[in-house]
Amino acid sequence: MCWRLVLRGPPAGDSTRIDCRKGALLRLHEYAQHDAVGLRELMRAGAVAAEEVELVARQALEAANAELNALAMPLFPRALEHAADAPLSGVPFLIKDVPMARGVPFCIGSRSLEGLVADHDSDLMVRFKAAGLVTLGVTTVPELAISFSTESVKYGPTRNPWDLERGVGGSSGGAAALVAAGAVPLAHGTDGAGSLRVPASCCGLVGLKPSRGRIPCGPDTGEAGFGTSYEFGLTRTVRDAAHLLDAVHGPAVGDKYTPPAPSGRYADELARAPGPLRVACTTHAWSGVPVDSEVAHAVGRTARTLEAMGHEVSDASPAVDWEAVMHGFVAGLIAIAAPYLMAPRPPHASKLEAVSRQILDEAKTLSALDLVSALDACNRVTRSVGAFFAEYDLLVTPTLGKLPAPHGTLRYDDPAHTTRSWLESMFAYGPFTAVFNISGQPAISLPLAQSRSGLPIGVQIIAPYGREDLLFQIAAQLEEAMPWNHRTPAR
Repeated sequence: MCWRLVLRGPPAGDSTRIDCRKGALLRLHEYAQHDAVGLRELMRAGAVAAEEVELVARQALEAANAELNALAMPLFPRALEHAADAPLSGVPFLIKDVPMARGVPFCIGSRSLEGLVADHDSDLMVRFKAAGLVTLGVTTVPELAISFSTESVKYGPTRNPWDLERGVGGSSGGAAALVAAGAVPLAHGTDGAGSLRVPASCCGLVGLKPSRGRIPCGPDTGEAGFGTSYEFGLTRTVRDAAHLLDAVHGPAVGDKYTPPAPSGRYADELARAPGPLRVACTTHAWSGVPVDSEVAHAVGRTARTLEAMGHEVSDASPAVDWEAVMHGFVAGLIAIAAPYLMAPRPPHASKLEAVSRQILDEAKTLSALDLVSALDACNRVTRSVGAFFAEYDLLVTPTLGKLPAPHGTLRYDDPAHTTRSWLESMFAYGPFTAVFNISGQPAISLPLAQSRSGLPIGVQIIAPYGREDLLFQIAAQLEEAMPWNHRTPAR
């Protein structure tokens, strides 16, 4: 069974439907034909009831999860509270297995953290609820969300609806699998080194990492991962990403970073064509690792499409010191590890996977001078990338350096890894995303191509700091010129 394909085109004689109120019937396959904006429009027009949409979503989630293994726990018996008359009211939604919502258990994919329950909503969760999103469950992640594969010992592998033998990326892998399968139109995710964009590339989705500070990260942290970690969501369409950002962006009280405010609604940018842009394009990883030829071809085709639109496209790239990137990410891993070391109930080593144990052990030995050195490395990367965007309006790169990897390619529970060797293995697979977690620019992965074997290929586009408006303008143009809505998982 392929849920998205079934949902979009049912087999002969299929009559699966949910009847919630007199005269309102919604077939399962009809549900997945609509993105979040489309579902909301149906509900506003009175064509379907919100209760009906929720019931169909629950049915779709149960069917998809049976093969994808993408839910961290059973669906909530009742959806979390949400606004009844808001921009995205009634749209089914999922949150990631991190501390997000009051009363909801979380363990961040780790056996060592079982039994924890969030005692308050995060600032972003407050906004998800105010937007009217109907939160139905929690999605799988790798342990401590420190991997580009979602294959924790606790949950087992989350499978890709395009090919069940391949992974979904990470760390927002469960979210990507269920959105790609058509079970929900959008889902929450986080991005500490590419954890929204990498799953988007693996699963054929739109994955936006907003500018640093665009989405609040409080109240429990002032700068997640020392400013390298971000939150947002995964969607199937550009317009859903724009409407979701409209619903949740803006600083919260006490936030450390405040990017330039948008001049208007991001959704309005979709109809606004940018003038001729200076576009840089590269398929060369700053680490020197090789890039798959099909991935490189997808970037080249995107560059030619942009050139045909009238943009000035050059073969150019920021001067990135890759050793500074590697050194700088030590700070991010310390920031991830420190709260667990300082917690009232620290994780027990016997219930941690090998890389988690190694990171926590190494964190204990790092000095204040080590941390300052890592933050200085981040500053050098940020300055060089910022200087590049003084000359160019956009940068186009691959999202991943390779096609979606078979299960077991990245081995988080391998005791042979050091913290650095784990980062090297992860960035050999995805060498293009982490730089912009350090430097802070908005970046989006678009599913602009497909391999000869039918696997999704994401292309990453990066804009200057604070210019999500520009990303949405160009993403809308590419969605029209290189559409992907006709592509669905092949099974």
